[in-house]
Amino acid sequence: MLVVASSMIAACDGIWRGPWNNPYPAAEAGANILYTTFQERPKHLDPVSSYSENEAMITSQVYEPLVQYHFLERPYTLVPLTATAVPSAIYYDAHGQTLPVDAPDASVARAVYRISIRPGIRFQPHPAFARTADGRYRYHGEGATHVPVARAPTDFPAADTRELKAADYVYQIKRLAHPRLHSPIASLMGRYIIGLDALAARLQADVSATGFLDLRGYDFEGARVLDDYTFEITLGERYPQFVYWLAMPFFAPVPWEADRFYAEPGMAARNLTLDWYPVGTGPYLLRENNPNRRMVLARNPNFHGEAYPTEGEATDAADGLLADAGKALPFIDEIHFMLEKEDIPEWGKFLQGWYDISPIAADGFDQAIRFGPDGRPELTPEMQAKRMKLAVATQPSIVYLGFNLLDPVVGGDRPRARALRQALSIAVDIEEMISIFSNGRGIPAHGPIPPGIFGHREGTAGINRVVYDWVDGRPVRKPLARAEALMVEAGYPGGRDPATGRPLALYFDAFAFGPDYKPLFNWYRKQFAKLGVQLVVRMTDYNRFQDKMRTGTAQIYGWGWNADYPDPENFLFLLYGPHGKVKHQGENASNYASAAFDRDYLRMRSLPNGPARQALIDRMITRVRRDAPWIWGTHPQAYSLFHAWYANGKANMMARNTLKYRRLDATRRAELRQAWNRPVLTPLIVAGAALAVIVALAWRTQRRRSMRTPT
Repeated sequence: MLVVASSMIAACDGIWRGPWNNPYPAAEAGANILYTTFQERPKHLDPVSSYSENEAMITSQVYEPLVQYHFLERPYTLVPLTATAVPSAIYYDAHGQTLPVDAPDASVARAVYRISIRPGIRFQPHPAFARTADGRYRYHGEGATHVPVARAPTDFPAADTRELKAADYVYQIKRLAHPRLHSPIASLMGRYIIGLDALAARLQADVSATGFLDLRGYDFEGARVLDDYTFEITLGERYPQFVYWLAMPFFAPVPWEADRFYAEPGMAARNLTLDWYPVGTGPYLLRENNPNRRMVLARNPNFHGEAYPTEGEATDAADGLLADAGKALPFIDEIHFMLEKEDIPEWGKFLQGWYDISPIAADGFDQAIRFGPDGRPELTPEMQAKRMKLAVATQPSIVYLGFNLLDPVVGGDRPRARALRQALSIAVDIEEMISIFSNGRGIPAHGPIPPGIFGHREGTAGINRVVYDWVDGRPVRKPLARAEALMVEAGYPGGRDPATGRPLALYFDAFAFGPDYKPLFNWYRKQFAKLGVQLVVRMTDYNRFQDKMRTGTAQIYGWGWNADYPDPENFLFLLYGPHGKVKHQGENASNYASAAFDRDYLRMRSLPNGPARQALIDRMITRVRRDAPWIWGTHPQAYSLFHAWYANGKANMMARNTLKYRRLDATRRAELRQAWNRPVLTPLIVAGAALAVIVALAWRTQRRRSMRTPT
């Protein structure tokens, strides 16, 4: 028995060469691989169609548009990527005369962006570029060599590359108009880029049910190649925010060879398309796309190179975010996106060290986060013991309660209605809502512009003085007595309607999210009840809710907005009168209208960031705080955890191409994984010893029986 137990212990010691629960192949041990997750297959990886967050996690590492967001600086700032400079427009009038940058919008007939790209940038290796000895393309066109068993670009025997040219950017702009591709921004860009809609009509007439439509043969004024490294984009009006679109994959280069390669017969049936395998110049290429298991990004051997930023925000150096300043990117060899359909298994594997970074699952929030006396989030002792790091980033978005300004009770510019809206804005305790319903993940909004966007002000200069006082260096919500006094000004003392003598009844139109939102609606009722107001929640489905918003039959509603680009115009336009939902079917859901605000808006949207623009924004926000078309609500925050071996974890809520900045200490990771995942052998040894005892007793009993002398 002693020999058996000793043998088991020795066997266990021999087996222990690494964690038994390691989900990865042994060959990956110690490799410079980032492990993260995805929950749903990206639908579109073709930059002409891709517009979802789970798609951007791939496309933004593979494709390179002209400009990108600085990784560290805030407010969010554009810097060149493949372009030699951040593009700016030259303005012309109807007679072709150059205009000054501050010319009135009405005088601008064309806005021309002349863009130069850096020479020497090359596409990733890909069979679309492979040629035969006589110069023909090996895998497309007449006489092409087909590989019927190929399921991925890496299955083709030959691959090649070529230099990025200006024509590749123009080719992609033309693809926005392709009738078979259905780009989600085609109609918006058709409004601005001269001739794009006309090009779409030409392509519609020429396109066939199958086959390749070579867009090189279609010229149009809106995008023209000037030479190998220079092209122009021409807009039909001033649109300063257009430069932000140039940071999105929609304006990344697509080589015509890739379009032609994937148009070959039989390719789509094997998922050989740009929607499945993109072709870019970025730091990574998509080597494996198996959405039922994993997606793998690998270093692009042809990457032109880029350096880690050498400057950032004031605190970045102290936070270790400039330790890699000037070093060559990317730092990580591969990124493995592993399929995880459930939050709890993902969270468990992260705590064991099998994933390098993770959002905080709802069920794990209390395990990971606690709030200090000052209300700031901090890691629990358990997470600190693992030397976890917490990244908190305020999202460029706002979630708010809106008043319909066309409503006879809460709407209009009458002093009484304004006082009612202000009173309710004070009574609804946004800080309490964030604490109860968001685990503290958000900050109260003092206006429409989130932190990180030009125009947002911090500190005493940025508070909403209609709702808050500045006390001991921080904003404090005004006392309820102030809201009660405003209710008297509104004509509803004690919250009662003098016409009926009953509590004032207001209606909150909401679309049904499910039973989890019932406590939130009950909380809203209690907030309004502080002033004696009865809040009636009217639930409906989203289609009916949208109908109410379009027709103006909602009274109070809840909604939100995520930034398309980091410019104050993208938030202030939500309150611009000519964008009113009812009259103009725009995004001004409150139907707010102020002639003074609208005049300032038209001036502000065309100005560059600077003191003059800031002064206009300050005036506009002061006005809407007074008019209170919204209860300003929250700017949500994103929390994520990463391990001690994961460096440069600063969140950037506008950029999606940030994996090239991340760095791993794979040796330290392997050490901690082993320490955290040692098997508990005692129960196994005890069970083995017990089994050995049972076997020994059985053997002895059997032996005694066999030795008995028969009678």
